[in-house]
Amino acid sequence: KDPSLAELTHYLATQRILGAVQKKGGTQLKLLLSFPNYGETLLKPMKQTRDAETDVNLFYFSDFERHNAEIAAFHLDRVLGFNRIPPVVGRLINVTREIREITTDRKLSRTFFTSPVGNVCFYGQCEYYCSTEHPVCGRPHLLEVSLAAMLPDLNLAPRRSWRSPWRRSYSRTKLAQWEKDPKYCDIVKQTPPYSHGSRLVDLIDMAILDFLMGNMDRHHYETFEKFGNETFLLHLDNGRAFGRHSRDEPSILAPLQQCCRIRRSTLLRLRLLSLPSFHLSDVMRESLAQDPLEGVAPLLSEQHLFALDRRLVTVLQVVQTCQDQHDDVIYNDLEGYDQQPDGRQSTKKEK
Repeated sequence: KDPSLAELTHYLATQRILGAVQKKGGTQLKLLLSFPNYGETLLKPMKQTRDAETDVNLFYFSDFERHNAEIAAFHLDRVLGFNRIPPVVGRLINVTREIREITTDRKLSRTFFTSPVGNVCFYGQCEYYCSTEHPVCGRPHLLEVSLAAMLPDLNLAPRRSWRSPWRRSYSRTKLAQWEKDPKYCDIVKQTPPYSHGSRLVDLIDMAILDFLMGNMDRHHYETFEKFGNETFLLHLDNGRAFGRHSRDEPSILAPLQQCCRIRRSTLLRLRLLSLPSFHLSDVMRESLAQDPLEGVAPLLSEQHLFALDRRLVTVLQVVQTCQDQHDDVIYNDLEGYDQQPDGRQSTKKEK
């Protein structure tokens, strides 16, 4: 409910662009745009249409990143009550006037060309899909992009990158340890920082988010160093989400299935979003309607929205299975928040 959020997203969607350069690092093309007040934003371009599903023959680490996935992930993260993705907004930009004519990046500038049908295209330099065979093209000049708010400079707010215990092997032939050992969570529970505090259920929150949006590409996560282990995870880099709506990937839920732990607040929110009057798909549709690009075309197809409802049922079924087998499934993060009006503590238990 922060009123500054609407101001920030409006700013990202409307401010004049003064500069555009490629962002170093990463596997696919990203740009850094600069604004008149010295602000910056991270741009990811539209590479494929909304209804294009990921090729079933592609590995998860070879998939395109999608601009609408970044936008939808931000909205889903808020709908779930996590609020761990920096604001992301969609925008139509003119690739000629707002990138080509103002960039000081010569390597980027040299990759611009006009396609056979007259569209202005570019491809930049990166590890994957930066070639004339995989260009980013306007129509003929207008291009859909996602713009993400930048986190504070590392000198002001240092961050630490953590390798996810449930990181995939990123190999075409090998499996990760967690894929071979059903009791893998017992090892994680004994390893700091997962051995105390809320870090483990933080990770399970992130796994639920990733399962709902079909994101298999969660190899690392970040935290702010200032707060030590009493912190929250940053759910960054969600461009490979929402690739398939016709198939679910149950292995993404491995942290929940193997650890059988979930925040009480998360479970209550999931149950709420499963009610007929609060269908997750309906809430997401309403939330996405606030984005500027929704006026161009729906950011998520109806198939993707229906997939959210289907996957939510799966998450709740996994939780129920855990509760049938274990007594300590619920991590009560609402202690002290659920007092009755007369000050007495509620004794109602989760079922």
